[in-house]
Amino acid sequence: MRRICYSVAASLDGYIAGPNGEYDWIIMDPDIDFGAMFARFDTMLIGRNSYEAMVKAGQVDDWDMEPYVFSTTLQQDDHPNVTIVGHDFPTLLTSMREQAGKDIWLWGGGYLFRSLAQAGFVDSVEVAIIPVMLGGGIALFPAPAEQLSLTLKSHRLYEKTGILMLEYDVAANA
Repeated sequence: MRRICYSVAASLDGYIAGPNGEYDWIIMDPDIDFGAMFARFDTMLIGRNSYEAMVKAGQVDDWDMEPYVFSTTLQQDDHPNVTIVGHDFPTLLTSMREQAGKDIWLWGGGYLFRSLAQAGFVDSVEVAIIPVMLGGGIALFPAPAEQLSLTLKSHRLYEKTGILMLEYDVAANA
């Protein structure tokens, strides 16, 4: 069965983007094998806000993964290069998990993560803690949310930059 993995960078104080959606604080460590990280996935789940930021930055023309954008306001006809997912996401995600393929990358953002986690559709949480304090912004797990229990699977410190990579499995019945 395919797993849905929330893989994201976060500040030490728990934000995945700054107050205005900025992400220029995310540093790249030369020892992180991004090619191997991306090769694990063939499908990408994206929240509407994250998708609109990608459109604004011109980052939606060449997809290496099958993109699904979660929105109840965007219209499919206006976004032919992605699949728009509305309220019927449980049926879609259940079907996706049962299909053959690589794992599914829950790319963004925090609100989509909260919604999918609370509905039982997140299998792992993989966070690269960037050594910066933002003091505000878009939370990793925005309130209001119910507690999500996690079990540590692995961790690694990247000493050149101080990035701490944490990987957790979501506990059953969370």
